[in-house]
Amino acid sequence: MDRDKRRSRDAAARGTGGSSGASKRSAAQLGYTEDRFVRRLVPRAGRRAPAIHRGYYIRARAVGHCAAAFLRKAPGGSQRRQVLSLGAGLDSLYFCLKDQGLLEKAIFLEVDFPDVAAHKAALIASQEELAAMVGHRTREQESGVVHFAAEDYRLLGVDLAELPKLEEALCCAGLNPQVPTLLLAEVVLTYMEVERSDALIHWASRHFSQAWFVLYEQIHPDDPFGQVMQNHFRRCHVQLCSLTQYPDLRAQQMRFVQKGWAECHAIDMKEFYDHFVSRAEQRRIQALEPFDEFEEWHLKCSHYFILVALKGELCRASAIPSMEAKAFPGFAGTVTTLACAADAGVTGLRRYGHRSVRITEDVILTTGGFGDNGGRHCRLTDMHALIKRGDKWTNGEVYLAESGGDWDGRLFHTLTFLQAGWAVVVGGRLSPESPALEVCCLRKLGADCFSSPPSSLVMELTRLPPVENLALPRWRHTATEVEHQGESYLFVYGGCGSGQSVWADWYFLHMKELHCRQIPVEGPLPVGRHSHSASSWAGGALIAGGLDATERALGSILYLKPTETGFQWCPVETCPPLTPRYSHTAHVHQGKLLLVGGVWFQAPWVPGVAVIDLATGITAEYGIEAAALEWPLMLHNHSSVFMPDREEIFLIGGGGNCFSFGSHLNWHPVRLALRDILSWH
Repeated sequence: MDRDKRRSRDAAARGTGGSSGASKRSAAQLGYTEDRFVRRLVPRAGRRAPAIHRGYYIRARAVGHCAAAFLRKAPGGSQRRQVLSLGAGLDSLYFCLKDQGLLEKAIFLEVDFPDVAAHKAALIASQEELAAMVGHRTREQESGVVHFAAEDYRLLGVDLAELPKLEEALCCAGLNPQVPTLLLAEVVLTYMEVERSDALIHWASRHFSQAWFVLYEQIHPDDPFGQVMQNHFRRCHVQLCSLTQYPDLRAQQMRFVQKGWAECHAIDMKEFYDHFVSRAEQRRIQALEPFDEFEEWHLKCSHYFILVALKGELCRASAIPSMEAKAFPGFAGTVTTLACAADAGVTGLRRYGHRSVRITEDVILTTGGFGDNGGRHCRLTDMHALIKRGDKWTNGEVYLAESGGDWDGRLFHTLTFLQAGWAVVVGGRLSPESPALEVCCLRKLGADCFSSPPSSLVMELTRLPPVENLALPRWRHTATEVEHQGESYLFVYGGCGSGQSVWADWYFLHMKELHCRQIPVEGPLPVGRHSHSASSWAGGALIAGGLDATERALGSILYLKPTETGFQWCPVETCPPLTPRYSHTAHVHQGKLLLVGGVWFQAPWVPGVAVIDLATGITAEYGIEAAALEWPLMLHNHSSVFMPDREEIFLIGGGGNCFSFGSHLNWHPVRLALRDILSWH
């Protein structure tokens, strides 16, 4: 790489440090981290989204856990210890560790580009609390690359890619390669050319006699979330150089071992959160602010990792264990995709959190969600129709009759088409703090009521009076038509509620009388859940997957089975056991339950279509071949409609806010051809 390109790359990388600092400050202000010092180093920053707060919380938690473990476990009670933070930027870890009393007999060195180091040195000197924390400033040691020196703190301005200069600067700053040393690199090495970052790792293994190297970076670049992540950094003119050569945990571990480190352990952030953050602490985090970005949070965690490489006497203990290999058995085959827009010009469905239903053989109605409205992302207050003409589905305008109300733009509601020929809308939210409380009815008006253009339809929206005994608000729930003693009911189950609650209750809503009836349900009480799926089957309902109140993905399938007196909860045993998932959709066809998309914790694999034979329980997972699409296909927060005549599934919308990488909305509806895989079962 020539010098001008490297300078441009380095400047872009420095820009990511400012964004990171602002996110850390926002998280601290909301109480995610106990870090009053970041507010001194980053004086101003706007409030970030809840998913970003959680992401930076788990990053700080993981790095802080490893640093504290090193400082407590380093051998020789009276022996000095060293911490070397590479590419430290405006990080406040030194101040946090010193405030906790963990830097006794330790020296903390930070290295970054000269202009970054000079800026940070000026900030420390100008802030009374920070200057007091570092103590007496030894200016006689400040020359050349040493921008700030104190008894236990050094701040150096050196390019990490220039190893001879780095080694010389560290020597001048008093770093002793024989003293137990912790090296930290938080999303730093990935911005360097691979040969240079590899050389740095190799140099560190040779230079220090006993050390830990803690690395926090990205993994899994090739799945849809990974593609969105990479596209974001490309737009910022930053390349994640290490990802291609070291795409997963095993590759990163082998990288360090091959570069001279004796041991290497690594886990992703989902595993770290589950194993190193107590349940009480998780509840504290959940209560800090309204949160409804579960998919983005879990996908982010599966695409970042913490690694600890060790050598010397420090190999006796590690801060983390190595993550066990995933037990996912693999896909039985693949399902091909076809973008509907290729031949029908379908537009207007870039959204998520919406609902879609086939109201006639030739019309698919989509309501609500959050998405693209003329280039602006917002809650969508329009409805959309796909209208079949011949073999093609085309856009259709939806007009609301003047006799009804307007659509309120809710998302994560339910839209259920009843045998009576109309659709009912239950629940949903406008925001996590503003639920939708009204139950609505949607009817398609006939041609004798309105003369519509050929490419449009008229819907009547009726807001129903409050339903007796139906507990609202709730969203991310399900509503499924079931039968009891010859009458139809809407079975409303689970979901999220106000105050981060997760519902474990259910209701049988009699639509003609518009009230909930008490119908006996036998069997073990299911755990509360949301973001699950529900499908009508044989007069009852099949409930699959979901997230429970602890944000644990569920792999159970429950059958609400009709009995003479009511219903009974019956587990559906699957073989092999169903991989836990949530935010998927479901359909039943010829005795088979089809689960489409969703989120699971099996990265880098992405859920496609699971086929469960309801008679035998035999389960097969199929991947979705999306290489023909020109955009990443994200299969969560979507809707789907099954076409039994063609054995196809329409995937409509999907995507979400992808951590700090911006929003990704699937460009067009996609058809999945299932005939081949269904014929094998």
